[in-house]
Amino acid sequence: MSAKNIGGAHGKKPASAATNLIAGGAAGMMEALACHPLDTIKVRMQLSRRARAPGAKKRGFIKTGAEIVKRETPLALYKGLGAVVTGIVPKMAIRFTSFEAYKKLLADKETGNVTGQATFLAGLLAGVTEAVAVVTPMEVIKIRLQAQHHSMADPLDIPKYRNAAHALYTVLKEEGPGALYRGVSLTALRQGSNQAVNFTAYTEFKEILQKWQPQYSDSPLPSYQTTLIGLVSGAMGPLSNAPIDTIKTRLQKTPAQPGETGISRITAIARDMFRQEGFHAFYKGITPRIMRVAPGQAVTFTVYEFLKEKLENSTIPIVGGKYEE
Repeated sequence: MSAKNIGGAHGKKPASAATNLIAGGAAGMMEALACHPLDTIKVRMQLSRRARAPGAKKRGFIKTGAEIVKRETPLALYKGLGAVVTGIVPKMAIRFTSFEAYKKLLADKETGNVTGQATFLAGLLAGVTEAVAVVTPMEVIKIRLQAQHHSMADPLDIPKYRNAAHALYTVLKEEGPGALYRGVSLTALRQGSNQAVNFTAYTEFKEILQKWQPQYSDSPLPSYQTTLIGLVSGAMGPLSNAPIDTIKTRLQKTPAQPGETGISRITAIARDMFRQEGFHAFYKGITPRIMRVAPGQAVTFTVYEFLKEKLENSTIPIVGGKYEE
């Protein structure tokens, strides 16, 4: 892989933390609103323990989504959105800011260049950082809400968790603060591998397009190109870590049993999945996950690039310079 300067091709400084907070947070918000229904379908598919009978038709994401809408109303597709919205701004700010910080730390001390391997490692560390700081507690609350099969239209159908705040309160009260970090190792592994692949692929694709189109060497790519490379790079992560995500979802859905360690639960879940449901169970929900993550990354990068450029060219005194994914 070729070397890249930490501030982009022309040595400009990375975006400031404030710029990352605003642009990254807004990008994440747009992504969550657009793609959350697919995430709910993915979680339901991953939590489904039904093994397919011989000759039975596969229960795909369309049928799963249709059943949710039929039984629980269309609003049920947005279960857990409150937890996501609460955490999305700090999550995205941490992702982009820590990525830049790690990339700077890993840059060649003399030339300031960042190799492809360093970009991969910076993305990995950024993913782990966001997983520990924000994503794991957010995922625990989100999954608890998404796993509830209650109708949103029936006021008498009262779920255990009424909303994100109530779910947080209940989990803390009944299970303690440690419950919010159940599955943190798997979440860190998933987020780390996701962002390592995502940032590396996006950076490489972006550099290739800028070389092919010299007119964009010192300016942002057209939005449709940013969307396209964000879509492709976003699809790569889920394909590389689907089993990790499925085990993580099941781990975070239920309370821990007394005396159980994290590794024993992970091993037990994986063993039971393989014995009872077969190898394909590890890839349950992969279709809606790709359909959610890939467009989500496309939206994230497109909105982020657009807002970042607007902020850097504005007179608002928060900008920190050019940011190069």
